[in-house]
Amino acid sequence: MGLGANLTPAGFATPQAGCEAALKMLGTLGVKVVKTSPWYESAPVPPSEQPWYLNAVAEGVTASDAAHTLAVLHQVEAHFGRQRSTRNAARVLDLDLLDFGGQIHHHSHLTLPHPRLHERAFVLLPLRDLVDEWTHPETGTPLDALITQLPAGQLIRRAA
Repeated sequence: MGLGANLTPAGFATPQAGCEAALKMLGTLGVKVVKTSPWYESAPVPPSEQPWYLNAVAEGVTASDAAHTLAVLHQVEAHFGRQRSTRNAARVLDLDLLDFGGQIHHHSHLTLPHPRLHERAFVLLPLRDLVDEWTHPETGTPLDALITQLPAGQLIRRAA
């Protein structure tokens, strides 16, 4: 899953503290996080005047199916104050189901793999830190090739 934020949730000192608390909450809801990438800071996509985002990718295990897991991610986002008002708006928490065991779904409520993950440095670079190899389930393109094909101009750096 991808996670990120560029606003600080109420009751937390930083966006990272909120994201880390969200990862712990997932464990109480049946999604155990087993590995997390290093944190990255990235400019908003598409470019805007918003604050930069803090992003990471996490690997989780669950006995649930993909649709239920996505519902759990949305439940955690809501708990932390995420409001889905405007697409690409600043947010206190963003949890995305990127891949689910290589499954492919094209439904109104669930698209797997995530439909824009191959376009986003803030997903692919942390993913490369997390796993040795990964291949896009739909296109068969290896992770390193996806990284070389990223659109130019995405500003991203490893967080301090």
